[in-house]
Amino acid sequence: MEWQSLLAGYGTHPRVWDEMFGNDGIRPAYRNIVSAIEDLSAGEMSHKDELAKKLFMSQGITFTVYSSGEGIEKIFPFDIIPRILEAAEWKHIEEGIKQRLKALNIFLKDIYHQQFIIKDGIVPAKLIYSCPNFVRQMVNVNVPFDIYTHIAGIDLIRDHDGTYYVLEDNLRTPSGVSYMLENRSITYRIFPDLLPRSKVRSVKDYPDLLLKNLVGLASHRKSNPTVVLLTPGIYNSAYFEHSTLARLMGIELVEGSDLLVDNHKVYMKTTTGLKQVDVIYRRVDDDFIDPLVFRGDSMLGVPGIYGACRTGQVTIVNAMGNGVADDKAVYSFVPAMIRYYLNEEPILKNVPTYQLEFPENRKIVFESMDKMVIKKTNESGGYGMLIGSAATEKQMEEFKVAVEEDPRSYIAQPIISLSSAPCYINGVLQPRRVDLRPFALYGPEGIDIVPGGLTRVALKEGSLVVNSSQGGGSKDTWVLE
Repeated sequence: MEWQSLLAGYGTHPRVWDEMFGNDGIRPAYRNIVSAIEDLSAGEMSHKDELAKKLFMSQGITFTVYSSGEGIEKIFPFDIIPRILEAAEWKHIEEGIKQRLKALNIFLKDIYHQQFIIKDGIVPAKLIYSCPNFVRQMVNVNVPFDIYTHIAGIDLIRDHDGTYYVLEDNLRTPSGVSYMLENRSITYRIFPDLLPRSKVRSVKDYPDLLLKNLVGLASHRKSNPTVVLLTPGIYNSAYFEHSTLARLMGIELVEGSDLLVDNHKVYMKTTTGLKQVDVIYRRVDDDFIDPLVFRGDSMLGVPGIYGACRTGQVTIVNAMGNGVADDKAVYSFVPAMIRYYLNEEPILKNVPTYQLEFPENRKIVFESMDKMVIKKTNESGGYGMLIGSAATEKQMEEFKVAVEEDPRSYIAQPIISLSSAPCYINGVLQPRRVDLRPFALYGPEGIDIVPGGLTRVALKEGSLVVNSSQGGGSKDTWVLE
């Protein structure tokens, strides 16, 4: 049996939770796929792997890397063995994310209005006002239905005992959902009968749910609103996603130059004249969205769009100013927010976090740097980070200097091992570290989370960095009925 030879060399790490193998052998969730694959020859497996690569290539499923110097577009690496979650496990994740998002959304409304959480001494005022993503222009601006976090991508990891932790909350312009959808359609092509036989829940409703929410946000203004997706343009690393989502929702994909503001109303230029826009799903960052209010040199935004938002003539999704809630230094207060606003205990745990602006925390972290990850509070994509176990003495010293110069901009966390999942690499099954980004949609009718998400994979052996910009890939994520 070919599968036995595939499994023979699969070595799990004793202190790492493996998604497929438990102490008693193969976990129940994986039994169906194992029985489906065990009769395939090595040649058939490699053929499926090649087919997946060709499909990604022919459909132009790419992301852009600016630093590698090998031309900008790269195929997003895809692993053909899915990551599988039991129904009960998914229910726990779903409840935890809904709870977290409710609290974070109330926090955003509070921080831009009454600031009760500061007055009651739960979150220090200094932490908020020193946050580069606290947008003073959003103070006392009302947003429709009090929803700020319409689209969120919550990054989860698993520790050695299988416990889920929230690694970070992405509440600004989270990306990756198009890869979740493409990964599923490619799995259907390479294992056509396996998904229905395994009773895998569907993810394909995401674009319809998103559109329903976007239309719903303008429902108080008109019955047939115009919704557009605002992209920074073809050179943005997630442009493939922007064009895919606009196509799947059947809405216009626009750039800043396609829109104009007149008398606080936003209009789209069309071949038949100007058409008023009611809702903008924007993938342009706060700094660049309105050159009259934020960065004056921005060519990506629309002059006057902030005023249109402030006067309620247009809804911007996600709201401006959300970055204050996903700042990595504010992250450590999310459990306290859940207790304060909802009077509940957090369902999902935070990774223990040291804020390095406190001298006593710097002392603890500097003494055990080899066991720590140090991160910049406002970087993403795996940048601005030091993983102590893989760092040289020189890198550690340089980081210490940087932290001492600007301690507010850094946090530290103990290195969490990240669970591993089987990947088919060079004809062999090998464990690689994974995380999970489920996508949550917050609309006028509540929070929807599509059953699945983007499982990102650290493809380099031994690596803990899953970001595509740092050489990571992804796999399809199955949630069983």
